Amino acid sequence: MPLFDHIGVSVKDVPRAVVQFDPILTALGLQRSDGGNGASWWAEGETEFIVLPTREAGEHRHGRAGWQHLAFAVDSRDEVDRLHRIAVDAGWTVVREPKLYPRFSDRYYASFVEDDNGIRLEFMHNPS
Repeated sequence: MPLFDHIGVSVKDVPRAVVQFDPILTALGLQRSDGGNGASWWAEGETEFIVLPTREAGEHRHGRAGWQHLAFAVDSRDEVDRLHRIAVDAGWTVVREPKLYPRFSDRYYASFVEDDNGIRLEFMHNPS
């Protein structure tokens, strides 16, 4: 059983969020389903990621109460670099280019990107 069943994220513009999230989540092996007023990405028997429209106007700001970031652990530095390029090509803003983060460990390699809603993702590789 997965640790999380699903995670839902509120976005200002669902079609734009699909344009930004779809290349990343499908590159991670998830399938997309569109329905109702949102979209979701899933893998059989695994966690589902859902985008839904906001109910109220307003902006999410990194560092305020709420979403901080979601980190995707991947198998290699090359995969971090690949996902970073996919995100940038899909319109994500670079927060931090791929690099080593020795403050976490001498092997921790990651990048950070942010979408139009201020939602931040991390792609990281930290081999044991």
